[in-house]
Amino acid sequence: MVNAYNPDVLNCIANLSNDEVFTPPELANKVLDLLPQELFRSKETTFLDPFTKSGVFLREIVKRLDRGLQDKIPDRQQRIDHILHRQVFGIAITELTSLLARRSVYCSKYANSPFSISKFDTPGGNIIYKNIRHTWENGKCKYCGASQAVYDRGNEAEQYAYMFIHTDNPNKFFPNMKFDVIVGNPPYQLSDGGAQASAKPLYHLFVEQALKLKPTSLSIIIPARWYSGGKGLDEFRDRMLNDKHISHLVDYFDSNECFPGVDLSGGVCFFLRSQDYSGPCHIYSIINGKKTEAHRFLLEKEEDSFVRFNEAVDILHKVKSFCEESFSLIVSSRKPFGIATNETFSSSKTPNSIKIYAYPNNGYIHVSQIMDNSKIVKTHKVYISYAYGERGNFPYFVIGKPFYGEPNTCCTETYLVIGPFISEDTCKNVIEYMKTKFFRFLVLLRKNTQHATSKVYKFVPLQDFSHPWTDEMLYKKYGLAPEEIAFIESMIRPME
Repeated sequence: MVNAYNPDVLNCIANLSNDEVFTPPELANKVLDLLPQELFRSKETTFLDPFTKSGVFLREIVKRLDRGLQDKIPDRQQRIDHILHRQVFGIAITELTSLLARRSVYCSKYANSPFSISKFDTPGGNIIYKNIRHTWENGKCKYCGASQAVYDRGNEAEQYAYMFIHTDNPNKFFPNMKFDVIVGNPPYQLSDGGAQASAKPLYHLFVEQALKLKPTSLSIIIPARWYSGGKGLDEFRDRMLNDKHISHLVDYFDSNECFPGVDLSGGVCFFLRSQDYSGPCHIYSIINGKKTEAHRFLLEKEEDSFVRFNEAVDILHKVKSFCEESFSLIVSSRKPFGIATNETFSSSKTPNSIKIYAYPNNGYIHVSQIMDNSKIVKTHKVYISYAYGERGNFPYFVIGKPFYGEPNTCCTETYLVIGPFISEDTCKNVIEYMKTKFFRFLVLLRKNTQHATSKVYKFVPLQDFSHPWTDEMLYKKYGLAPEEIAFIESMIRPME
């Protein structure tokens, strides 16, 4: 007998971009596993995926309801009709995904066709889609912030004006419906025609819109970059971290462990928000295939940040117990001298010019071009790259290599300035401290993207820099246990 290869077609769909990531069935079921399973044994439970793409969530929900309602509705066709007409609903993000979702759920891209497993009066059935347009105000869409110059297209082109978030009243799509469960994987960002790094995040808008429908359970997959806020995410971050209704959070530092072949800076997570729950959160941290669990609040006491590694919480508490000032106090703001990366520099020194550290090549700049912090120019200091990104399994470097900044030098916005200090020897001691695994581990706790502003150094304590520091000295000072030291060593790569 020949074994036939019969893969799930939804496992075979390639992700088109990091804007819209398709969900593998295995992952969809992990999200559904967080829900109270009695929901799938009730004829009354209603489910909505308001940003369906492949229809995988709806399909897997139908399969669970089909099993769960066998005793209540013994006739298979009656059971399927009841589930598809009264319990399972979707809003597609594009016309193409509406056809794909209906094919996955109804076995036909049109719900009223002879091939549909349950007959509807309309082609869309309960998986709806309408091609709508952005609402422009001052060159931006008032709902999603899309650029009019990029997305004001003709009727023949996809607008990417996602139905669910382009309205003030999300109840209008299914009037008189109360959804018990909202679940799914929304679009993550909207490219603005430039580099991917400048794309606008969207996922928080879908979460906020879903909350307006007041579901009993809300479970959504989103990028983990919201942990650190920024780019319009600060308010969303604060609300999420203070939301005691979030009962479960599953965090993948490496997005490839969640979405094979998908590279999302900062990782990815999914959560369950239960209206009937209030208290600490079950936090599952997945790193290099290892899963740990802790029952704690998302926001640590007296902190403004989420500590995503469960093993790091006690380490941080030990460090914080010393009540030392933060290293972030001596880290400059972005663009420390007011000089952009695209400035033109001379390759040779001239009178009244100083050396400037820039990428990819250093050069010389006239002192009159220094816009900010001119007093720091003549001092001893340390430079560190503003952006440093890594992918894949740990251990990581976390930051680029710091280097000494001699007097009469400056830098472009490629670097941040640390200091100033009284001597070159002090700078060298600071550099040795920054190269320790202890230092870089504490930076990692707040660094969720490649960009490293001064705030990612907040957990790092200042030291006496009259002498150099080693990891052994720091581990002893803060009383770290052998298993805590081992965890740091497993996460951070040596920096020679």
